[in-house]
Amino acid sequence: MNSILVYCGANSGNKEIYVETAKELGLALNKRNITLIYGAGNVGLMGVISRTVMENGGKAIGIIPDFLVKMEVANPNLTEIIVVETMHQRKAKMEEISDGIITMPGGFGSMDELFEILTWGQLGLHQKPVGILNVNGFYDHLLKQMDVMVEEGFLKKENRDLVVVDEDIDQLLQKMENYTPKYAEKWLKKEQL
Repeated sequence: MNSILVYCGANSGNKEIYVETAKELGLALNKRNITLIYGAGNVGLMGVISRTVMENGGKAIGIIPDFLVKMEVANPNLTEIIVVETMHQRKAKMEEISDGIITMPGGFGSMDELFEILTWGQLGLHQKPVGILNVNGFYDHLLKQMDVMVEEGFLKKENRDLVVVDEDIDQLLQKMENYTPKYAEKWLKKEQL
């Protein structure tokens, strides 16, 4: 993977572990020469990870809609900033230029991004690994809810398996490097018919 899209909070959370993990993830990306792709924000965990990447010699590309630039929430010190018109264009561009996706703790925006990218994967619109960095058990309840969706017949097990999870950065990145979408063969066979 040459670039990883990171979804994370525009807030920092109320525990230091979230900020520290954002810094660690930024350093881990740099160590592997992986470009950070993210929403260009300069606040919360978004600001922490992007500043860590840039201050330590890495590359960060931010994609941001024009109205957020006007609100002055963009980090001006990135390798590249791509300005788009809408939030949807932002999400599409971030996915387009990334090789994988990691979701850190965040709020509604991060959940929206996570579930949209999983939906795109389940529809065969991409075959990229979608990872959850489960810092401090933040996603335990959400992951359990995904299991309930399978148990109750609203989510296929193969689609539940699209989610790559770990609480350790290095192990998550390794799982993502080794990721092969099992459902992809089924989609490809349908296209060939």
